[in-house]
Amino acid sequence: MSSASAQLSHDEIAAALIRTYSKAEARQMNPLTLAYIGDVVYSDYIRRYLVAEGLTKVDRLTKRSVHFVRASAQAKAIRRMLPELTDEERAIVRRGRNTKSMPPKHAEVMDYRYATGLEALFGYLDLTGSRERELALMTRAIELTDD
Repeated sequence: MSSASAQLSHDEIAAALIRTYSKAEARQMNPLTLAYIGDVVYSDYIRRYLVAEGLTKVDRLTKRSVHFVRASAQAKAIRRMLPELTDEERAIVRRGRNTKSMPPKHAEVMDYRYATGLEALFGYLDLTGSRERELALMTRAIELTDD
């Protein structure tokens, strides 16, 4: 446990877990921080979708989820969704895409950068409490990558 979390009271920890940030606060965050949150948000939606499809075997769930969460699939989704995004959303994607980070060996650099942009967008939407928009874009991303 880090010293920062050890200093927080029970109520402070609970408040941190459900905090909603203003759009201005979220725009000030490092795009990789947004992508860090967006990665888990995106993966959670995919897992829920697959369970709703009726998949129950963990090995099948894992294999099927990779189809959606790999960099190439996320890049495909965000490239196709760009015209549907607001200017503000495109700016978040651009910031995430332009952030310098090392892609894994198995991912194409541009796919990885676009995937980071998509994850930054989902992190931004989640942290700002934009659930309706988050759900609409997640639904669209699934439609674009479920082939």
